[in-house]
Amino acid sequence: MSRQTHLKQTDFHLPYNSDLVFRAKTMRQNPTPAEKKLWRDCLRHLPVRFLRQRPIEHFIVDFYCAALRLVIEVDGDSHFTEQGQSYDAERSAILEGYGLSIVRFTNQQVLEEFDAVSEQINELPLNPPFEGGFRGIRSMRSTFNLNVGGVCRLRFEV
Repeated sequence: MSRQTHLKQTDFHLPYNSDLVFRAKTMRQNPTPAEKKLWRDCLRHLPVRFLRQRPIEHFIVDFYCAALRLVIEVDGDSHFTEQGQSYDAERSAILEGYGLSIVRFTNQQVLEEFDAVSEQINELPLNPPFEGGFRGIRSMRSTFNLNVGGVCRLRFEV
């Protein structure tokens, strides 16, 4: 049986395996410490919408932004085994086939080098770029500084 057989196809969403919806909800309710920190202190405050634990194809991605066509993954120890790296490579190839960009951070980077992770996210290019010259998240300007709990220091001026 083809892997594509059980994918839910809609005009609005990327294809996903509906059997993963409950598991994704459970994962959202029980994030890893690194996922919780990245969400709480950074991603949920950005001027673009990120979804947590989003089913795409036969996978659940940690964070997904449709507007940026971006997936952010926070990798734990299982991703550093030979089997984990092989699985991640196959998974990345499939996700990239949908025109998505994948950015990976380790749990350790998020927990111990959070300012650098935030800055890297802040510098991400838009994919595809918006008309009007925006080239990255930093280019989306607002008149506020985002400094949640003294941790995520992103500035936006619209």
